[in-house]
Amino acid sequence: MFVDLQALAAFWFGFEAALYGVVAFLIARRHTNLTALTFIYMFVAALMSLLEAARLVGWLSISDIESFLSSARWITSVFLAGVMLFLTRRFVNAQENRLWWAIAGAWGIVLLVLFSLVENRIARLLVAAAAWLTFLSGAVFVAWSTYRRTRPPLHKNRIAYLFPILLLASLNDLLLFAGFLTFGNLFRLGAVALLTYLLTRLYLEDVRQLVRQALAGLAALGLIIAVYFSILTIERRWIWLFAPPDGQRRELVVIIVASGLAFALYTLIRRLIDRLLPIKTYNPSVTLRDYALAISNIIDVERLATVAVGLIIEAMDIRRGFLLLVDQERSPNGGLVYRLRAVRGAGEKPTRIGTLNSNSPIALFFLQNRRPLLQYEIDYQSIFRQAPANEREWLKSLDVEAFAPIYAKNEWIGLLALGAKSSGQRYTEDDLNLLTTIAHQTAVALENARLVDNLMRLNQEIRQAYQALDAVNRQLEHLERTKSNFISIASHELRTPLTVVRGYTEMLLEDPEIRANPNYRQIIEGIHKGIMRLHEIMDSMFDIAQIDSRSIELHMQPVDLSELIQATCAGFARTVQERQQTLTIELDTLPVIKADPQTLRKVIYHLVSNAIKFTPNGGKIRVIGRTVLPNQRDLPEGGVEIIVADTGIGVDPAHRELIFTKFYQPEDELNRHSTGKTKFKGAGSGLGLALSRGIVEAHGGRIWVESPGYDEIHFPGSEFHVILPLRRQSESDTVRITSAVKLKL
Repeated sequence: MFVDLQALAAFWFGFEAALYGVVAFLIARRHTNLTALTFIYMFVAALMSLLEAARLVGWLSISDIESFLSSARWITSVFLAGVMLFLTRRFVNAQENRLWWAIAGAWGIVLLVLFSLVENRIARLLVAAAAWLTFLSGAVFVAWSTYRRTRPPLHKNRIAYLFPILLLASLNDLLLFAGFLTFGNLFRLGAVALLTYLLTRLYLEDVRQLVRQALAGLAALGLIIAVYFSILTIERRWIWLFAPPDGQRRELVVIIVASGLAFALYTLIRRLIDRLLPIKTYNPSVTLRDYALAISNIIDVERLATVAVGLIIEAMDIRRGFLLLVDQERSPNGGLVYRLRAVRGAGEKPTRIGTLNSNSPIALFFLQNRRPLLQYEIDYQSIFRQAPANEREWLKSLDVEAFAPIYAKNEWIGLLALGAKSSGQRYTEDDLNLLTTIAHQTAVALENARLVDNLMRLNQEIRQAYQALDAVNRQLEHLERTKSNFISIASHELRTPLTVVRGYTEMLLEDPEIRANPNYRQIIEGIHKGIMRLHEIMDSMFDIAQIDSRSIELHMQPVDLSELIQATCAGFARTVQERQQTLTIELDTLPVIKADPQTLRKVIYHLVSNAIKFTPNGGKIRVIGRTVLPNQRDLPEGGVEIIVADTGIGVDPAHRELIFTKFYQPEDELNRHSTGKTKFKGAGSGLGLALSRGIVEAHGGRIWVESPGYDEIHFPGSEFHVILPLRRQSESDTVRITSAVKLKL
């Protein structure tokens, strides 16, 4: 019989070692920060179980095997208690403390020296028990202090599982110290099983519920036993209550009466337990009805947040909560990010805006699952540990426990962030389902409120933009006036000295002695050419100043456009020849118009000059003139249209109006000198087209450009159109008609 029990005990210890190995394998698959410590714990426990099994089957041949195993059991208990201490600290994320490492090292040295030099069994036991008690007390203290500081119920519930684990491990070690090895390591196995459940499961049973059920079960069992024995004690005094003295029948009646009394007392005790450990409940249908009625007509975001969060807090007994608006934006690197900004809610509103990357595990969870997410899951679920640290830190700083996403038209627009319940209870599955339904009901109201909020913000931004634009316009007007004043002053002040210099240079050119000297003549001609260029620029600036001040004076008289165009174009004959270009004049029979011939000559001059400058060598330029029939819009008497067409580089459609502004220059010509005004793409003063528009509009006409686009390879060309109106003639006047002209220069 003894051999059978010994074999059974050996089998049991071997079975223990195998269980420790399986547990180590299961926990190692989790890849947590507790894997290494847990593996060490299981390895040492399994090794000790194998030694016990080997002792029982006679595989160990040590002379003093019992003394050795007793010491090994004590040292193992101390070592496992130390591992449990560091495992507990790692589990609650306690800060690294070198003091505990120093204490563990000191105890290790003491035990090593003691067990090597001292043979006294009692001394070994006392020192080992002291070391064990040190580590166990440290583990309990860390667990208890962390439990007291922790507020979220799910986090607190997870830490609470440490206490039964420490209790079972302690009971097992106490039995070993007391020498009761016949029980095996049943309590340690229970601690390991509970530790495995803790480390491999994310959602744990509520300790409060387990305590309630345990108390209720123990109370019921105790009451039944107490009532049963009480009835047996007093049944002789109340024998008339029971049927004939039949033993079996009497026992049945006693049991029935005892159970009835026990059930009545159990009901009272259950009510007492419910009062001691209350669980607050609510009616989800009533909550949804009140919520839908309250938010249906709200279009203000802050009021919606206040009402919605307030109703949820009142119904579910929550301490704090917020409504977060979710905006999609592009990050500087081109990726999509979600900005989360809090509006009014219960509690201090977060001032810092949070961001979630579109590829973050947290954002992907909300986008793909569209269900509430618990802060507990973010802290303990492995997939969320891959999220950026700044995202996890920001969500944790909100001090809430549940996040419920709000979707409208398949777009993530909001997030309900809700804190812990005042009762200390955790969020149940029914709570999360209710939050999902509430988020769906909030979607329409929040979408409308966001539209109104965005509209109000847009209006505010528009008002600010208008104010800024008005200020800029005033500055531009001031700059324009300053520039016009400068142009007017400069043109007036420079015209007189330039006229004097021009007169003297022309006198020098007429001097026979200077004309006879080629060197002097070349110098004077160069000076005269530069003076004429400056004089031309000053004339243009003077005309621009007059146009800006609307004081330009037109000396209206009959003008023969055919003669004016031919005479103006004749001045470009040499330039056209040098550039190997063709200048063609095609004029229909044009009526004589009333205009200022001097200013019109400048218009033709600038248009033809620009055509030559922006047309490559060998290109073609055409000056076309034709009559325009009367219309009721702007030409009641008809008019004359002049077109200057070229085969040049063309005009960008975006710059068709810009080229008529003062001092406009293409970017690649800003640093060029204006002396090359007839060279290909040569620079100029930038006043020609602005002056032409001012003169044409002063005559009551219009000027514009047409071009397919800008291209320096294929040269699409451009056409500048000028329309001048005919004036009403008196009855005594006759309109002269010129003859048609077709001329090539």
